[in-house]
Amino acid sequence: MDALRRYVFDARKLHGDDTPVPVLQPGRKRTKEGRLWTYVRDDHASGSSEPAAVWFGYSPDRKGEHPARHLREFRGTLQADGYSGFAKLYKDDAIREAACWAHVRRHFHDFYEHTASPIAADAIRQIKELYKIERLIRGRSALRRRRVRKARAGPLLMDLHEWLQTTLTTVSRKSELGKAILRIDALESADTVLRRRRARD
Repeated sequence: MDALRRYVFDARKLHGDDTPVPVLQPGRKRTKEGRLWTYVRDDHASGSSEPAAVWFGYSPDRKGEHPARHLREFRGTLQADGYSGFAKLYKDDAIREAACWAHVRRHFHDFYEHTASPIAADAIRQIKELYKIERLIRGRSALRRRRVRKARAGPLLMDLHEWLQTTLTTVSRKSELGKAILRIDALESADTVLRRRRARD
């Protein structure tokens, strides 16, 4: 187990997540909710031939101290959801955040499933275009992927950013759709792309 942990956390990129698990309480005929933390090392999409691996960690609750302990020696990029326990890890340069588009899309997908909202459908459509680019460059070198993302995904992100900002003026921020827009990291991510491009221009 120690060798597996060292191998996983020696990666430059990790995918982190957690899920609730029922745990039997000793001496009681009921369960309580614990958390199972997963950290995945898998760079096959980046053209790496190194074996993929996953390390699991258990905790009795979802406090941020647990991922902080798990990742205390990790240095690199962490792809995870917007859980605040992960967010605290990005305050210095030791761990860089890579926001997860699947979590961004999920909020719009869930809203669309319940309402058939054309706005949610439009958000899903725009995110789908980003997914198409990722499928095209899967397994390519980091340099190739960076170039394609800059040329093709960059403009789409700026369009999505502007669309989200405009849409937010037409819906209530307290509505589920408004919350979906406010909840996502796409606003910040796309805004970063926009600022960097303006700085270069």
